[in-house]
Amino acid sequence: MLPNLQSLLAPPVLERLTLVVNHVIGAEPAAVERLRAYAGHQLALELDRWPTLLPPAPPLAWTITPAGLLEWCGLAPPAQARLQVHVDARNPAQLLAGALLGERPTVRIDGDAHLAAEVGWLLQNLRWDVEADLERMFGPVVAHQVARLGSSLAAGLRGLARTPWMRPRSEADPPGPSPRA
Repeated sequence: MLPNLQSLLAPPVLERLTLVVNHVIGAEPAAVERLRAYAGHQLALELDRWPTLLPPAPPLAWTITPAGLLEWCGLAPPAQARLQVHVDARNPAQLLAGALLGERPTVRIDGDAHLAAEVGWLLQNLRWDVEADLERMFGPVVAHQVARLGSSLAAGLRGLARTPWMRPRSEADPPGPSPRA
């Protein structure tokens, strides 16, 4: 049942994720120009050591279009992408918590060094101006309030991710569950 659910949910989620990424890339002409040089090349994100108890991760591969944007390759990824980014995903919850904290995961990159440098530039320099997008839809007052709410929520989630769920037990601790910090 879970693989069927995944095959139903993965395409729309990844297509929308691709739209968001393309929106961010498209807002920066320098980013579009950098990617145009690699039109037709494919890049893949490999989740190494993904837990077997979870449903398998969908193929995460994109083709760079002549417009300098990305197109998701679908559920049948290319046999060999020009650039492969390997992320250690043995603990997806820890990976997500690290992302909330703004930490970059440990990655291994295989493939075209020039394309890797361009992707690295994109990751370092592109930012999504959510407030500007909201302002176009709802006006400046609502956009500012929603952005403040989002920032507060993100800060709360980052704080939650930093909270140690249980501290290590020392010999001086009484038996029983570890106290929360």
